[in-house]
Amino acid sequence: MSARLTTPTTLSAAPLPVLGHDVTVPLVTGGEVTYAALDYAASAPALQRVWDDVAAYAPYYGSVHRGAGYLSQLSTDLFESSRATVAEFLDCRAGDQVVFTRSTTDSLNLLAAALPADCQVFVFETEHHASLLPWRNAQVTYLNAPRTPAEAVATLERALAGRDPYGPALVCVTGASNVTGELWPVRELAAASHAHGARIVLDAAQLAPHHPVSVRDLDVDWVAFSGHKLYAPFGSGVLAGRADWFQDAEPYLAGGGASRRVARRADGGVDVDWHTTEARHEAGSPNVIGVYAIAAACKALTEAGFDTLVAREQRLVTRVRAGLAEVEQVKVLSLFGDDAPRVGVISFVVEGWNSSHFAAALSAEYGIGVRDGLFCAHPLVRTLLGSDPQEAGECGAPEAEPGEKSLNAIRVSFGAGTPDEHVERFVRAVKELVSDGAQWTYRTEDGRCVPAV
Repeated sequence: MSARLTTPTTLSAAPLPVLGHDVTVPLVTGGEVTYAALDYAASAPALQRVWDDVAAYAPYYGSVHRGAGYLSQLSTDLFESSRATVAEFLDCRAGDQVVFTRSTTDSLNLLAAALPADCQVFVFETEHHASLLPWRNAQVTYLNAPRTPAEAVATLERALAGRDPYGPALVCVTGASNVTGELWPVRELAAASHAHGARIVLDAAQLAPHHPVSVRDLDVDWVAFSGHKLYAPFGSGVLAGRADWFQDAEPYLAGGGASRRVARRADGGVDVDWHTTEARHEAGSPNVIGVYAIAAACKALTEAGFDTLVAREQRLVTRVRAGLAEVEQVKVLSLFGDDAPRVGVISFVVEGWNSSHFAAALSAEYGIGVRDGLFCAHPLVRTLLGSDPQEAGECGAPEAEPGEKSLNAIRVSFGAGTPDEHVERFVRAVKELVSDGAQWTYRTEDGRCVPAV
């Protein structure tokens, strides 16, 4: 069977160069096609500029903070200048600290470990699990999903006003949903938090790659994000913000780098004097290349200009949403409605299709990579699908019969490196699969829907 591909319509100016833009993949229907990576919300492809910068540094790689040699000193300077670059990218305040971690998940677990005693945490059920789950040693209040930005602020204000006893409190909120792409009223939520004596941490994993993030302007206390969503290729993350809770907490990891002085006591024990800088929570040999990759991505996005990047992405968002709206069987998931501002993340379900089956057909027959499932935001997706937020659902569940509701959804996501052709191919593929059905037979294998061979 032949692939159903036609000439795309040009939407706008060229995307930023990324790795893998010319990779071809086989189709079950025969032949090959350039891979359309439309799963940016999971991991964005690395910018070519970032890869080139890392490759240029690689021969000079050396251990940081410990070596007297030239390469160690050079690597230390690069590591610390990367910290300054990230602080500038986030528009941090004087006195804020930038701690390098492994990911957003690691960042928020670090903050959870640094909470003062008896801290209360407030978090909406709409959060990614990275924001929803780390607060195991705190008193947590989970807030129901709001249906408007104003309702989000009002819900938080009621919860904070009613807290007892009145002590330390932290609000955790996303900047842009990893399911719907909708922007949250971060500045207003920060104001509400501070008015009631609480602090706020912003999960910017889905916001920072698409919009400028200013700690100062948003007035958040901390911000967390991951390099692998910011067009950097390695496993590093950032937690940036106020220093006092960091300095008062025990080190996230105990070991070399976090300790300033270690001495034996007469009774046989050990006395430790911990650092009060970012090093306090960066024990062990750091991921210097990963950190430098984040800094390179921050520079590349800044130099490209967020005004230009946002304008282009919004044209892509408009095209995808308009294309999906033309298919009666498609339901786009949303909390705040069609007019809500959003980034390039869109989730939907297709009547009569199990989401895993639909995603498998997009990949196998069109060379399009999307995500299906619950997107590590199970309560939110189940709420949006109209099921019980506590109902068990399994990613990659067996194919549904026509008309049967799927507990999973399909997510298409894109950004600065997405070519116009990929968006056009996706819209066309959705329409053809809904109208004509899949050309291939599929089966479930290890919880995933795959082409039958």
